Amino acid sequence: MSQPIDDETELAVAIGAAVRTRREVAGMSMRSLAASAGISQPFLSHVERGLSMPSMVTIYRLAAVLEVGPGELMPNPLDSQSRVVIVRAGSGNPVPVSSRSDAAIGRALLFDRDSSLEVTEYRLEPDVHISEWFQSNGLAAVYLISGALEVEIDGEGSWQLEAGDFIRHDAALLHRWLLVGNKPAHALLILNHTVQPSS
Repeated sequence: MSQPIDDETELAVAIGAAVRTRREVAGMSMRSLAASAGISQPFLSHVERGLSMPSMVTIYRLAAVLEVGPGELMPNPLDSQSRVVIVRAGSGNPVPVSSRSDAAIGRALLFDRDSSLEVTEYRLEPDVHISEWFQSNGLAAVYLISGALEVEIDGEGSWQLEAGDFIRHDAALLHRWLLVGNKPAHALLILNHTVQPSS
C-alpha cells in the first residue's frame, strides 16, 4: 500500500506535475490557465515546477478551469483499491487554506484522484486565517468536533455550530468559515463531488 506524502516539498512537486499534465492534456497555455484561475502566470509556473505549494482555494480554481475534480490535482495518498483505509493521527497531506502566511493548514485524510469523496481535518486556532470564500461542485458538509464555528453561505445566511453539530449544503454556493470567540475549533470538512444537490 502506498504511504501518505508527509513532506510538503514532495507534495508540492506532485501537485505541480499533475497541474502541468492536466493543462497540457487540455491544450491550454500557462498564461490562459493562470488568467482563468485568477492567479499570476509566474505563480502558476512556480506551482508547476513544485516551487510553490498551492492553497486549497487555488487547487479548486485550477480544477474548475481544467474541468477535473480537485482530487485529480492531488497525489494519491492512499491505496483506494483497498477495502480498508486507515490514516493515523498526525499523518495525511497538509494543505493550506489560502496563500497567506497565517493560513490554517488542513490535513487531507482522503483527497485522491480515485475518489469523489474528500475528507479534510482542520484544527483552527484564533490566530490563523480561515475566512476564504470557497466554491466547488457537489455537496459539502461540516461536522464540528469541538469549539464553535460560524458557517456563512452567500445568499442563504449563516449558522453557528457547536460541538457535535453538523451542516450540509450545496458546495456550489460560496461559503466560508469564521471562528466564534477566541477559542480554537476542531472540524471535519466532507466534500462529495459526484452527488448533485437536489433542486
